Amino acid sequence: MSRGAWASKLGFILAAAGSAIGLGNIWRFPFVTGQRGGGLFYLLYLVCVVLVGLPIMVAEVMIGRRTQSSPVAAFKKLAGEGSRWPLLGWMGVVTGFLILSFYNVVAGWTIHYSYLAITGFFAGQSAQGISQVFDTLVGSPRANIGYQALFMVLTVAVVIGGVRSGIERWSRILMPALFVMLVGLMVYCFFLPGIGEAVRFVFAPHTDKFTPGSVLEALGQAFFSLSLGMGAMLTYGSYLSKDARIPRSSTWVAVLDTLIATLASLVVFPIIFSFDLQPGSGPGLIFKSIPLAFSQMPGGHMLSVVLFVLIVFAGLTSSVSLQEVVTSSLIDLYGWRRDKVCIGAGVVGFAMGVPSALSGGKSFFGAGLKRMTGRTFLDWVDFSTANLMLPAGGLLTAIFTGHVLGSDITREEFGGGHSALYSVWQVLIKWVVPVAVGLVFLQSSGLLKVMGIGWE
Repeated sequence: MSRGAWASKLGFILAAAGSAIGLGNIWRFPFVTGQRGGGLFYLLYLVCVVLVGLPIMVAEVMIGRRTQSSPVAAFKKLAGEGSRWPLLGWMGVVTGFLILSFYNVVAGWTIHYSYLAITGFFAGQSAQGISQVFDTLVGSPRANIGYQALFMVLTVAVVIGGVRSGIERWSRILMPALFVMLVGLMVYCFFLPGIGEAVRFVFAPHTDKFTPGSVLEALGQAFFSLSLGMGAMLTYGSYLSKDARIPRSSTWVAVLDTLIATLASLVVFPIIFSFDLQPGSGPGLIFKSIPLAFSQMPGGHMLSVVLFVLIVFAGLTSSVSLQEVVTSSLIDLYGWRRDKVCIGAGVVGFAMGVPSALSGGKSFFGAGLKRMTGRTFLDWVDFSTANLMLPAGGLLTAIFTGHVLGSDITREEFGGGHSALYSVWQVLIKWVVPVAVGLVFLQSSGLLKVMGIGWE
């Protein structure tokens, strides 16, 4: 109990769902679904969540609860001091730290846009004016560093409170608020003229867009959407009580994550199609297209406030989980006090994020590095973590759980007995998941192309 523990199973579910639900649920999932086959892709994505994402999540939570430790200490306890498996724990910590360093830069933009929405800035603005606002923000070192620092302060303020008084308490506030705001926006969007086209774009089966690459995209989306491969679920699992059923709790997390992504689809694209804007993904969708639509629609002022505050909440719950991986790991390994570790990690994370904050301008980290390599510093950190480190972490976690960790341990943590569900999970984590995540790694790293396999 001195390490901290969730006050309830609901606390774990909301916190873990908050970790999984981030900016990608809002600005990537809807567009990828529409572009990769619509309803066919959506069904395939659900299958991949069940067969790939959920088994890895169960494995991570299982390792965490078994050891009551964060990633590095967990693998030391299970594999022994002389083993190299603790390196997998370190990779998760480093990955989470790197993601945190640039994630807070991007999340900081949502604070700026929340302010613009509250002040009614978008009303009557032209497409050129709104686009210029975003370009100016991204290119401003002072603004980027300032908002990154502010978002890091918010993150540290939550994590420093500990598991119950910090993370769980705020998850119980932010997650229901996020859900209520999203449902409210969805109800409004059902009365927009573009709702029919939006539903067809996202959910109608588009056989012409469904390709072999759609399969790999669905696998990747199922993996990345659930916040796997970086120790977040393992860390949160280490605070889970022994009487909680890991498969059931993990399933609820996956359901909430998928539900939020689906609701986001029914908010974003009705707005886009109602005002004859081009569907897209990424920051351009949220920071250019959506504000332009708000500038033209009745009640756009209030709706823009709700949407951008919602996005701030989604970014904060994910940022908190990244910070907690680092904080918990240092506490477990060195016995340091939470407040000192949290503040220290926040300062280091902020410093590591400064190059990413400068990536939108004319500095070496931005225009200079892009001329030399084709990517800015932020782009390189994003690519390295998302395409290399995360899938490698998920693959190795599956191999460790399925082939190294004893079945007596996994059966006990799964729920005991010789249930058919445990047998299915064991087959998936041993054979299906490593192959699937291995393909994701080969695709996202570009090695499939090097091998001459063109699955686009």
